[in-house]
Amino acid sequence: MPSYTVTVATGTQWFAGTDDYIYLTLVGSEGCSDRTLLDKPLYNDFERGAVDSYDISVGEDLGEIQLVKIEKKKYWMHDDWYCKYITVKTPYGDYVEFPCFRWLVDDKEVILRDGRARLPQHDKTGVAKQHRRKELEQRQKTYRWKEWHPGFPMSIDCKAHKELPRDIQFDSEKGVDFVLNYSKAIENLYVNQFMHMFQSSWGDFADFERIFVRIKNTISEYVMEHWKEDFMFGYQYLNGCNPVVIKKCTEIPDKFPVTHNIVEDSLERGLTLEEELKEGNIFIADYEIMDGVTANSTDPCTLQYLAAPMCLLYKNSQNKIMPIAIQLHQKPGEDNPIFLPSDDEYDWLLAKIWVRSSDFHVHQTVTHLLRTHLISEVFGIAMFRQLPAVHPVFKLLLPHIRFTIAINTKAREQLICECGLFDKANGTGGGGHIELVQRSMKVFTYKSLCFPENIKARGMDSQEELPYYFYRDDGCAVWETVKSFVSDVVDIYYDKDETVQEDEEIQAFVKDVCSFGMQDLDHCEFPKSLQTKEELVEYLTVVIFTASAQHAAVNFGQYDWCSWIPNSPPTMRKPPPMKKGEVDLQYIVESLPDRGRSCWHLGAVWALSQFQENELFLGMYPDEHFIEKPVKEVMVKFGKKLAEVSKTIKNRNEGKKLPYYYLSPDRIPNSVAV
Repeated sequence: MPSYTVTVATGTQWFAGTDDYIYLTLVGSEGCSDRTLLDKPLYNDFERGAVDSYDISVGEDLGEIQLVKIEKKKYWMHDDWYCKYITVKTPYGDYVEFPCFRWLVDDKEVILRDGRARLPQHDKTGVAKQHRRKELEQRQKTYRWKEWHPGFPMSIDCKAHKELPRDIQFDSEKGVDFVLNYSKAIENLYVNQFMHMFQSSWGDFADFERIFVRIKNTISEYVMEHWKEDFMFGYQYLNGCNPVVIKKCTEIPDKFPVTHNIVEDSLERGLTLEEELKEGNIFIADYEIMDGVTANSTDPCTLQYLAAPMCLLYKNSQNKIMPIAIQLHQKPGEDNPIFLPSDDEYDWLLAKIWVRSSDFHVHQTVTHLLRTHLISEVFGIAMFRQLPAVHPVFKLLLPHIRFTIAINTKAREQLICECGLFDKANGTGGGGHIELVQRSMKVFTYKSLCFPENIKARGMDSQEELPYYFYRDDGCAVWETVKSFVSDVVDIYYDKDETVQEDEEIQAFVKDVCSFGMQDLDHCEFPKSLQTKEELVEYLTVVIFTASAQHAAVNFGQYDWCSWIPNSPPTMRKPPPMKKGEVDLQYIVESLPDRGRSCWHLGAVWALSQFQENELFLGMYPDEHFIEKPVKEVMVKFGKKLAEVSKTIKNRNEGKKLPYYYLSPDRIPNSVAV
């Protein structure tokens, strides 16, 4: 009587094991085995991290094993089980691998195909086609689109983390509880001693140091010491938390009437402003998107204010980016002066603080929330809805949307919701952050997610002109490495452009992103179909790079750059000055966040900058969704290339007072998970 040896691996995460009954059925091309209870008497099967083997005898040869059906039935109470994989050894000594990497909950069954990735047009048997179809039908019922706010990208149709499908929940919800983490951060930072004085002002800048002592690190301490200096202000546009706002300026806009006479003292080369523009030495940061955004009014005892500044920057003879003119509102006029480095010390300092505060709001809401978190969720939902587990692109992308839908759901539940934590410390809380996302969506384009094109569109692509733009240099290196890896994988499964065109599942995935996720907004120019392998490679590179590298670049520096509160105020309590010569130190301190909001802000930037427990970094794929040797070889090659990029970055950072490491692959998590 033929016998098949079945090996079952249980996950290593918390609560992965089960005491429930596990049944298995083998489905072959020539027949099926009986439904078999996998049980070893006197042995505790399916413990966390266990690998258990069982012999299944059948009456006749089953032929080629096509499917494995697993069923979980309650023993005494429902007990979720995480199955990593199943292998089947046939009577002829062959091994067939069935990757699972999913939770079995309640009494539901899971039907697995073997681990070989296949495109839909390459499945020929009725069993295989039916399995694909049924899997997607079930997924589309489970992963539903929902509009959280008008004008937002679509999100998952779940109100709370606990309502999410078990496969995309965090292993431990406590680890991503914002309320718990912020409270823990505030306690760890020893700033809770100030919370009883929530609405009182600090005495002076030195007073901020009292809550800063516990969180110093190399960069944050350097920021504290140099934040008032113009070079530090300009440097952050290149390598700080929000290195995506600065653009080369080729013409001074009418709304920012800066003339040569106004900035002549700041120009070093003996050229006119017009000549400096032509030489490519003038840059601009324009926060027009902030114009008219509603300031936080959730606390009637504290007025909060926003601005929509413009800042003109100059590349001096030492290749440093220096601010040379600041206007705090979009409409020029007598009550909207242009502030200059030659102004009174406190006038100029407050103008820069206002720009830094506006940059903080744009960073948090647009650069970080919308352009990494929310767009990655769109890609993730569409992937689950349109790509079955057997599809090579599903296998490729799954590690890069790990926990993204979960962290976003948690954020909507606790952080950015009405009366959420965002309202406690941020000047755009209470609805302003919603307005910012809605406005940003109106100018959001697919091409802006293509890293090299984004850099070029801002006129920031020349390494000779801007030698210290490490975000650009490291980002391009990582982008090309990811693109090369994606291209290698695509080449394995798509032999020509027509194969892409004939892949109805990949076409449905791309269309779902555009037509539902991005609500079919014409201006966004997200593709509705892909015609070539080159287009597919670019698209998949965008998905992976956005979720990994781009998120890392704009998230994990928050602790470094925003913990010294005067350098990145989350709110301002006095309106922008309308005249020069009326500002003193006391006015500035009273403009900055009060003690309570400072503490909440510190807790936030500390918590958001922490890696997850057991973080998986770029190039790490412990779950073997791919079983084919050519793909595994490509993954090894990818890891080696990433290691070379990391080494280059490490060597460049040697001895630097301001090392840039956010885009070092060994510090880039695979997905948006915090």
